[in-house]
Parts: sequence; C-alpha cells; structure tokens
Amino acid sequence: MNRKDYYYDIDAPKPNVIVAAASAVVTNDKNQILLHKRRDNNSWSLLGGAMECGENIGATIIREVKEESGLDVRIEKLIGVYSDPNHVIEYSDGEIRQQFSICFHCIVESGGITVSKESFEVQFFDKEELSSLLMHPAQRIRLDDFFLDSTKSVIR
Repeated sequence: MNRKDYYYDIDAPKPNVIVAAASAVVTNDKNQILLHKRRDNNSWSLLGGAMECGENIGATIIREVKEESGLDVRIEKLIGVYSDPNHVIEYSDGEIRQQFSICFHCIVESGGITVSKESFEVQFFDKEELSSLLMHPAQRIRLDDFFLDSTKSVIR
C-alpha cells in the first residue's frame, strides 16, 4: 500500500479517520538512532505504527519496533504527542488519516536487526548523520524534540 504525506498543503484531501499510533526514537548503547527506510514513501522514518484493539499504547510501540526491526526494546520515556491537523496522510486504499502519534524514547534490550516487508533498510545512525537523510519534516520534529530537552514532553 502506498502513502502520500501532505504537510501544510492547501490541496490536501480531507481526512476521513484519526488512528491512534505510536512512534519511537530507539537508541542503542552508542546513543545512535534507529531508523527504517520505508517502502511506501522511500523515506527514512522512526519506527512505529497503528494501535490494535486490545493493546495499550506502550504495547503498540514495543510490538511495532519488534515487527519492523527485530529488536526488543523498553520504553524509557514519553517524548511527545503529535496531532497536527495540517499533516494528512493519504493511503492507496482510500484511507485519509489526520496524524495522531504518541512518540516514545525506547532503548534496545536485545535482538538483532531484521528488515520487515514495510522497509528497504533498518539502520542505526549517529546524530550528525541524520540531517543528510531524506525524511519527512514531521519525523525531524520528533527527533528535534528528543534532542531538545530530555526532561520534558511536548504536545504538538
């Protein structure tokens, strides 16, 4: 399924759903950041996805990171809540989603990197490498918030 992100675009279609989702800034023991290169938009992104019935948001991000990377993580803290109505995501199946994502800092506990069907690559990056990667602005905001102040959560 393909996706198209609209970000402060006056021609964006009107959303028809809001889906609870989680994303994660996953770090390893070298303080590197884990990203995956998505198949649906060919951009680097934080790991994450939609919450499923019967699970809480913490279980969502732990499951999504495992599915998308093969790694087991623990949640360290909440980075922020992201619900910008000017970020609209259109999927090829007709879903047009208004962004709603809760972002966590997660730390790798175990496992080895694997690539899921959702990604071309999964890789750790040093902070200095992030600026050169093709990434949606909404992903960069979450990373900026992570690096900004480790003691505060944001609501955007």
